[in-house]
Amino acid sequence: MRNEQVGNRKDRIIAETKAIAKIVVGNILLGFAYAKWMKPNGIINGGVTSMAMIIEKITGIQIFYLTSIITLLLLLFCLVFLGRGNFFKSIISSICYNLFFALFYLLDISFQMNLVIDFLCASIFIAVGYYCCISANASTVGMDVIALAVNKKHPEFSVARGIRYINFSVLAFGFFTYGVKSVVIGILFSFVNSYILDFLLKRQKLIKE
Repeated sequence: MRNEQVGNRKDRIIAETKAIAKIVVGNILLGFAYAKWMKPNGIINGGVTSMAMIIEKITGIQIFYLTSIITLLLLLFCLVFLGRGNFFKSIISSICYNLFFALFYLLDISFQMNLVIDFLCASIFIAVGYYCCISANASTVGMDVIALAVNKKHPEFSVARGIRYINFSVLAFGFFTYGVKSVVIGILFSFVNSYILDFLLKRQKLIKE
């Protein structure tokens, strides 16, 4: 019995370590994509960074402060609606994202090629980043928190679809600050990104079954 308990505990530790590793990797991808492709190209897609970009343009407050404030508000939402297990992993996720976003944003090396390639690379990086965090039972402490809360109450409503609708709502505000071009690109981005994410999540579900 004791050996079995030790074995179970060891398995839990390994599982949690793998989950945290996925969260870190996911946020490296997210931080890089937003800092090196989304922000420089002025692509708004409805996430926390996009919200911060819109508010920054209106108020002049630096994006670092805005992302931190919005993240804290979403962490509270996460605690209330998604539970403590998700909340503690989401804290790790939020720290990692803000750290890696700031690191890559301040890194004076450009990874821009052209809008089409940047768009595709950002779509893949962000979709995989979201997938890593969600599959590790953590949110990215972005707008996916709201989508995850809705999915928890209504499992038939997919997380990817929820993120897409929330993104469109944010994009509506972005129209007045970033203009038509950024909004149109943002809408296309939301479709491509949510499609890739939905594919990855459905694939994971099939593997589990």
